[in-house]
Amino acid sequence: MSRILTIEDLSRRDNQLSAVLDSLYDGVYIVDKNRRILFWNRGAEKITGYSADEVAGRRCSANILNHIDSDGTLLCRSACPLLKAIQTGQEIEAKVYPLHKDGRRFPTLTHVAPIRDERGKIIAGIEIFRDITLEEDFRHLQEKFSALIKKYVSAATFDEVMTQARVGGDENPSLKDVTVLFIDIVGFTAYSETRSPAEVVLMLNEVFGICEVIIRTYHGDIDKYMGDSVMAVFIDANDAIEAAVRILDKTLVQMNTHRREQGLEPVHIRIGINSGHVIRGNVGSAERKDLTVIGDTVNAASRIQSMTDPDTIAISEATYGRLHAENAALFTFLRKVTVKGKEQPIPIFQYRHGNRESQVVMPGIVHFIKGHTVDGEVSQFPRIPLASVSAGNWQKSRIS
Repeated sequence: MSRILTIEDLSRRDNQLSAVLDSLYDGVYIVDKNRRILFWNRGAEKITGYSADEVAGRRCSANILNHIDSDGTLLCRSACPLLKAIQTGQEIEAKVYPLHKDGRRFPTLTHVAPIRDERGKIIAGIEIFRDITLEEDFRHLQEKFSALIKKYVSAATFDEVMTQARVGGDENPSLKDVTVLFIDIVGFTAYSETRSPAEVVLMLNEVFGICEVIIRTYHGDIDKYMGDSVMAVFIDANDAIEAAVRILDKTLVQMNTHRREQGLEPVHIRIGINSGHVIRGNVGSAERKDLTVIGDTVNAASRIQSMTDPDTIAISEATYGRLHAENAALFTFLRKVTVKGKEQPIPIFQYRHGNRESQVVMPGIVHFIKGHTVDGEVSQFPRIPLASVSAGNWQKSRIS
């Protein structure tokens, strides 16, 4: 008949059990049911700075470890994992912060379990803990780096780079059907020539900040910032339209109201949207790459934006054909335009504003009014009544 395991056996340092526990790299200590320390291995001595003689017969709460959790709760006095394990028989894993002998707290990954004798009776508790300071420092650094790098690359690029880092190798170029949105600040050159660099950057960050929030809200991804322009990519054309309308009719209006209250000029933008196939891949050199989308669809979206009126949205027929009825109803046929790289003119549809107050544009920009010019050039978007347009005779339609 085997001998019953006793408290005395757990506290001895001359048996096989103590030799095994002392050989472990992790810290190990055993307490009785009153949480008094019976055994303290060499790993615990190295990790905490306390020797076995200093802690024997004492409790953790006696200013030895005084564990706290990540919320700062003092566990030794109110929610001791060891006490819970002894009382319930449960095994518990947790990240806790014990007190080192030198007065500093450090993170540990802790596993707590009850110790039973041969009859199954709980007679003690054991805690095995590992110092994870280096892992935590690395995690914090990684989180800070990730948060920082996300400010400079698109979400799609960040996710793809992280995937490549895990599995190795570059993403293979692929063909994607997407909707590309361009936003450009009207009259930026004239504005920047009469403002300090700090004022220019502040205005850009203000505009880009609201654009980013709305674009992400509507499931878009900012591909890049180009001077005073934003390029974003959407899977669903309806998301792109809803984001553009939200930016133009609500967020930008609110921002300009605030700017006027501060005595600043309002900001005006153009938005161009096109849909179709793009090539998505890593473009650049071996040392510096940009995960982006390229192709005629992107170029056409940029051209549509540059040719539209201030404070409105112009979309291609390719985008218009992808819209739900309620979104399509927001647009009216404008005219066909020739876009570089396209052999045939493409139909353009323009956003029909609601009851929006007329606004004063930036210096160097004459607000588009019927028969007037934009930036000294004849507007390329004379309005054509939708009722006068029919298939095949758009060129004969009367320009109003």
